[in-house]
Amino acid sequence: MNELAENFAKDSAKDFRDLVKIISEMERRHQLRFTDDGLIELKKERETVTLKGIFHAHKNGFGFVTVDEGEPDLFIGRNDVNHAIDGDRVEVVITKIANRLKGTSAEAKIIDILEHSLQTAVGQLILDEEKPKYAGYIRSKNQKINQKIYVKKPALVLDGTEILKVAIEKYPHRGRDFFVATVLDVVGHVNDPGIDVLEVLESMDIVSEFPEKVLEEANQIPESLRSSDYEGRLDLRDEVIFTIDGADAKDLDDAVHIKRLANGNFELGVHIADVSYYVTEGSELDKEALNRATSVYVTDRVVPMLPERLSNGICSLNPNVDRLTQSAIMEIDSKGRVVNYKITQTVIHTSFRMTYSAVNEMIAGNPETLERYQKIAPSVELMVQLHHRLEKMRYQRGALNFDTKEAKILVNQNGKPVDIVLRERGVAERMIESFMLIANETVAEHFSKLDLPFIYRIHEEPKAEKVQTFIDYASSFGIRIYGTASSMSQEALQEIMKKVEGEPYEAVLAMMLLRSMQQARYSEHNHGHYGLAAEFYTHFTSPIRRYPDLLVHRMVREYGKTKEVSNHFEQVIPDIASQSSSRERRAIEAEREVEAMKKAEYMEEFVGKEFDGVISSVVKFGVFVELPNTVEGLIHVTNLPEYFQYQERTMTLHGEKSGVVFGVGHLIRVRLTKADKATGEIDFDYLPSDYDVKEKRQKSSSRRPEKKQDKPRKTDKKSKKLFYKEAVKKGGKHGKGRRKGRRSK
Repeated sequence: MNELAENFAKDSAKDFRDLVKIISEMERRHQLRFTDDGLIELKKERETVTLKGIFHAHKNGFGFVTVDEGEPDLFIGRNDVNHAIDGDRVEVVITKIANRLKGTSAEAKIIDILEHSLQTAVGQLILDEEKPKYAGYIRSKNQKINQKIYVKKPALVLDGTEILKVAIEKYPHRGRDFFVATVLDVVGHVNDPGIDVLEVLESMDIVSEFPEKVLEEANQIPESLRSSDYEGRLDLRDEVIFTIDGADAKDLDDAVHIKRLANGNFELGVHIADVSYYVTEGSELDKEALNRATSVYVTDRVVPMLPERLSNGICSLNPNVDRLTQSAIMEIDSKGRVVNYKITQTVIHTSFRMTYSAVNEMIAGNPETLERYQKIAPSVELMVQLHHRLEKMRYQRGALNFDTKEAKILVNQNGKPVDIVLRERGVAERMIESFMLIANETVAEHFSKLDLPFIYRIHEEPKAEKVQTFIDYASSFGIRIYGTASSMSQEALQEIMKKVEGEPYEAVLAMMLLRSMQQARYSEHNHGHYGLAAEFYTHFTSPIRRYPDLLVHRMVREYGKTKEVSNHFEQVIPDIASQSSSRERRAIEAEREVEAMKKAEYMEEFVGKEFDGVISSVVKFGVFVELPNTVEGLIHVTNLPEYFQYQERTMTLHGEKSGVVFGVGHLIRVRLTKADKATGEIDFDYLPSDYDVKEKRQKSSSRRPEKKQDKPRKTDKKSKKLFYKEAVKKGGKHGKGRRKGRRSK
């Protein structure tokens, strides 16, 4: 090292430190290495081919690298992670190729971290006297980060009750197994109401407060319409138009009208708040909306995409006031086909702010509700007729139904969960969804056929290996499958789900089908929507809470003015699509993490209590059990009373001595042993009961044909249906013996 310093004329102490940093960086980049004699030698050009991708960490230390969205991920063992953190862009070298015959993935090791994804972190400060150089450390709520994050001493005095947001300055490496960070903000204190949810949101950079300049711009927007706002708009204020939303909704961004035409067809108008009229491209409001890209809904709060002055004010289609909208007015025939349409800028005046529950009462024939809303009763009757035709049309073309049980967590004023109930989806909810779907399809088809740059909501065909997993899963219930994984049509998947209709494992199988699908995303290219079996699809109906919808409204207004408009949209759409897809995934992750945390917190007071549940999944290391209120926990194999053998083909566990079989859809009795709010983990113990399914053993052999091992007893079917009937009757309540919904796919 001294020789190098002399040769490079690095004489001063600062120069020498700089040289050490350069050599350290070159070693990290594998450009040089230290020999056993302590000498430095340059490495030769790599002959091994390397790949670059995004690292996805698992909380147990290992992970996967995605090199290409269309290719299987590379497995990274815990010893080959090389200090990479979840989300890092890394360089890898293959250590073991995939074996498709054995079903094993390719393995690799990380040789370089090209870009760190983690820039900030949030957590409670823990004072640490062992490192007096720092104020202490925080442990991130992100379970994929195992290292401590030490915090440099700030100017303010800290006592260890603070929840801090910090900026990462230094990352773990071979010589240091912790982060170093500086304080950005004190998010709150450990005993503040709702701090747990706020900590999760802040850790993902989901921030409630808007920048001052954004709020200033929002405050300049008038609270009521001016005469100039009406110019160039189709006036629909004489139509019978109303909104239908959840009782707690404040941002009403869609309204509907319907009537029967002389030729027998329906005229359906879907009217969407014209947010783009107020949020102009390049404005501070627009930049912030794109940065957020979506509103985030978690338990008792919403982190909105737009300031409340817009979302709950001038852009909300409140009753009995004029509002600016963009409308898709469609003529729909008896088969649910759009035979004519108009997409234009409009002004409307809604007559009622209806709730789903009130409309469901009208549909059920409640005389009091029908009398109260008699002005719109004929419209509701027509809407129900059209909804059923649209639903039938979608089914006939192959649309898949992914309706699964969804929980609503009720919390008190301190943010503590007090109950978990099942969300109800009646005809009114499904009806509005039908109308939003057909509007989205119509707008997408309109722009596609004009051959203009556009943003689509796409859902690509599922990968064959995931479909095969679903087929294997369905086959374990004795369901006969026609077709192969590589050529499985939507109609064939529909047929499978039709066969299990009313069965206790129907919801589990529906969830497995959903998991076999690719994730829907935004794209400048139209690849259709597999789940909806739609050739054209976009998001047009929620510009208050989704940026792509706002962009679509902007295109409705701007297209046709100049050729430069088309060139401009062609340039910006790819980045907007990518940003919107990324932010959507972040929002879903936040919602899931908060839900898991709150469910575990709710269950803490029931530790030691017994429950009836249903087996939702069986894996080598145990059995996942779901309670009627959707709370899910694990029975680990080490906590079972005997050795259970896992049979991969049927995805079942078999008791070696008792003959008890654990299979998906089986009822089971459990005792809650652990509910950890910090990790969101819930553990159960198995309790023998009358629900247990046992395999019949042949006298001549201890084994019997594998194909019959996991079949439940026929006498169980009645008890299973009774169990679910009672669960629904009790509204998802559980015990001994006992999200704002999204409209577009």
